[in-house]
Amino acid sequence: MTQPIYRFASFFLLLIGVAALHAQNPPYDNPPPVAAPYYRVRYEASTKLGELIYPVAYTVWISPQIKTLRGVIVHQHGCGEGSCKSGQTGAFDLHWQALAAKYDCALLAAAYEQPEGTDCQMWCDPRNGSAAAFQKSLSDLGALSDHPELATVPWALWGHSGGGHWCGGMVMLYPERVAAAWLRSGVPLFEPIAGRNIKPHELPQAALAVPLMCNLGTKEGVTVTDGRFSGAWKSNKTFFAAMRGQGALLGVSIDPLTSHECGNQRYLAMPWFDACLAVRLPAKSGDALRPFPAQDAWLAPLPTDKGEATAPVPAAKYTGDKSTSIWLPSKTVADAWMQYMTDTQVADTTPPPAPTNVQLAGDQLTWDATADLESGVAYFEVQRDGKTIQTVPADPKNRFGRPIFQGLQYSDTPTVPLVEMRLTVEPAHGDNANPYRVRTINTAGIKSK
Repeated sequence: MTQPIYRFASFFLLLIGVAALHAQNPPYDNPPPVAAPYYRVRYEASTKLGELIYPVAYTVWISPQIKTLRGVIVHQHGCGEGSCKSGQTGAFDLHWQALAAKYDCALLAAAYEQPEGTDCQMWCDPRNGSAAAFQKSLSDLGALSDHPELATVPWALWGHSGGGHWCGGMVMLYPERVAAAWLRSGVPLFEPIAGRNIKPHELPQAALAVPLMCNLGTKEGVTVTDGRFSGAWKSNKTFFAAMRGQGALLGVSIDPLTSHECGNQRYLAMPWFDACLAVRLPAKSGDALRPFPAQDAWLAPLPTDKGEATAPVPAAKYTGDKSTSIWLPSKTVADAWMQYMTDTQVADTTPPPAPTNVQLAGDQLTWDATADLESGVAYFEVQRDGKTIQTVPADPKNRFGRPIFQGLQYSDTPTVPLVEMRLTVEPAHGDNANPYRVRTINTAGIKSK
């Protein structure tokens, strides 16, 4: 009876919801404006059964330095009106842009315009029209940006909560297109859940070759076993057993500090994606994804139900049951994973790139900067005549993790309004040269030149 009930529920939601969804209404009616290298498309809700019943906007960033794209990194928000709105800034994240630029990838973020109180499954299950809308956006954004290859390049998927369900579902549907996928606090399901309108996924053999990471907070059922999100650990273990038992390239990482919020996960996600994309992306655009060499992997036992971790070892030296071990792509990631599991303070010893294009126009000082791939940007230090006069922002904050220049919303996207690399200063006098210099400080506290 699962399929008829599922189709009836979809149709019922379509009838009651679609009439109100054609207009772009608050809170979705004021996204950050776009101009190259940003591009956006938006689609209205569909009235056809099986198609997406919510409006959706897709924003993509493509570095002007990229001649031919090798892939697209997708940053997918979670369920609910607040998380959906936060997706409007996903493509503007300097840290994720640094990862995308390194691999000649686009950075794309969706914002599903789901009204409060409606069914998230109608977009976070990609079979309900969101997979088709996503692929249409790649084609349309490729035409807008003069990068038609965007429609055919591989995908690296990151998703939070319902976005984790979506990313995992996309792996099950299109495993040959996915280079790697990070599932924060949400996984696809292979069995029905009583009382829930969720259609189970089937596990294709090709999905076992896709590097995956299940990531969640310890307060989501690991060390805190009650509350709204306490079922996440059980769902993750069930997903892990089904996948890893058949040889999937699957890891598990537990944030020892958080619940459902994303915390400091990006400082493990970045080196993990870095290792996966370096191996998986084809050297030539249009070629197939490359398999991950078995000899490069590191393994460790699945963390205990108290979140306790055992140090990973090279796969060839692992003496435990590999079908119940977690998979990690490299020694660098294994070391970062162990630190993350301890206190989330993944180490970094390299300085960030220095700012560029420091310009003074009257009393307005502006500059450009790219983020440190390992640690992002915490703040900028402005100097005049060699002396520090101010930091930007003056007091960096982030209630979900390390203080960061752009701030972070619940689904790991920059806060609004978007901050600028700009400071009001004392103008230079007469024909004096620009007396100001700017340096970047990453979230590990390391300064640039």
